[in-house]
Formats: sequence, C-alpha cells, structure tokens
Amino acid sequence: MKQLFLALTLCLGLAACGGNGAKKRGTAPVEQTTKDRVEVLYFHGKQRCATCMAIEKNAKEAVGAQFADELKNGTVVFRSIDISKAENEKIAEKYEVTWSSLFVCKWKDGKETHENLTEYAFANARTAPDTFKSGVIEKVEALLK
Repeated sequence: MKQLFLALTLCLGLAACGGNGAKKRGTAPVEQTTKDRVEVLYFHGKQRCATCMAIEKNAKEAVGAQFADELKNGTVVFRSIDISKAENEKIAEKYEVTWSSLFVCKWKDGKETHENLTEYAFANARTAPDTFKSGVIEKVEALLK
C-alpha cells in the first residue's frame, strides 16, 4: 500500500510540474572546466508546486549542512537554476530539462558525469525529507571520492 501511495504521489507531483525532469534522448555534451568538483543542480521553472520547493529547500539544506567547507573551497557547488530565464536556456538544453529536475554532477579532469535524481527527489523531498537529505548527501560523498 505504501508503494502504491508513493507511486501515486510521484505521478501526481510530476504531472503538476510538467513531467519527469528530462527528455530521454542522448547524453549531455562534455565541457572543459578547470576545477574538479561535484555540482548539485536544481532546475525549476517560474511556477513551482510544494514538492518542487521542498526539493530545492531540502537539497540546499543537506548540502549546506554537510559540505560547508567544500562549498567554500568550490569542490562542492549548489546551484538553483530558473529555466524560464533566457540566460539559463543553454544549461537547460545541455541537461535536457524542461521542468523541475535535480542532477548531481561530477567534474574530473575536465570531463563530466551526471546522475538524474529527479524521480528520487519527487518521491522523497516533501514526504520523507530526512531520507531525501541522506540520499543527496550519500550521492555527493560518493562522487567526492
């Protein structure tokens, strides 16, 4: 019953925000960068539901509490990106997002790998915030190794 409730909640949350976070084609292009780091990227539009706002709030809190030193020295980066703004069009295209999405990216030697955590975020950020925060922290810690 709990799984059915979570699945229904996830579907309703995704429908309210427009979808599942990313189109399902290809991989994002690789860009050159100078510093190895882990980025937590929260994409959102102008209009957001309660779950979308919980994703940003809880991801930012988790990263800020657990990785304060890394945020200061730039080895961890948290960015909230409004995809409704023209200046963010290029990055939205890169990750193929068209609605609220959460990505965790690792930059190593100028190459990027990333993981789409959107489904996990919608399933947990609002209804199980501690579980969500723990999952984000685990992912960032794993990528920092």
